[in-house]
Amino acid sequence: MPNTSRHGLLAKKVGMTRIFAEDGRHIPVTVLQVEGLQIIAQRTVEKEGYSALQVGGFAKKASRVARPELGHFKKAGVEPKQKLVEFRVPAGELPAIGTELKPSHFKAGQLVDVAGVTKGRGFTGVMFRWNFGGGRATHGNSISHRSHGSTGQRQDPGRVFKNKKMAGHYGNENVTTQNLEVVRVDDEQGLILLRGSVPGAKGGFIVVRDAAKTKQASAK
Repeated sequence: MPNTSRHGLLAKKVGMTRIFAEDGRHIPVTVLQVEGLQIIAQRTVEKEGYSALQVGGFAKKASRVARPELGHFKKAGVEPKQKLVEFRVPAGELPAIGTELKPSHFKAGQLVDVAGVTKGRGFTGVMFRWNFGGGRATHGNSISHRSHGSTGQRQDPGRVFKNKKMAGHYGNENVTTQNLEVVRVDDEQGLILLRGSVPGAKGGFIVVRDAAKTKQASAK
């Protein structure tokens, strides 16, 4: 079983590219940037009731930070950060405040889970939101080419069921993609290369953790 008790990393999505393996195969990868990542605070069972680490990354101007938050960073002895996240870790495994975290926290070939906020698409129709096929193009269909059709039933049950696929707000939600392979890490440039796509737009924050599940079937 993978070790899922370790803390993860906070990164920023740079974009996608491809690299070439030794045998000539090209591998599509998403590039994540890790910058100025440090331990900001510790959460202990005695004080907060649970054990966790608060991690912050990417420098922020002190003039753009509220006074209470600025005091929080001064107490930790670190520069202000753009983003803070928490990772639950077992008690007794809390690194010191101010510890700098590097991409080499993960190893090439390892599987990770990544979480981010998807691109917001606004209010969209069912063809774009749910991949509906749409109505007929002719034979009496005048203004219902992209409509979803009937949504309810007759007098019984006389209502529209919850979670019916209809037009509405699409995107801008938290999504986790599991079991992405770490292709390469670079501490000098602060980069993590993951095979495949990662949710979110360029410049969005991404949380990277050890994979909670693996693709291998459990041994019987």
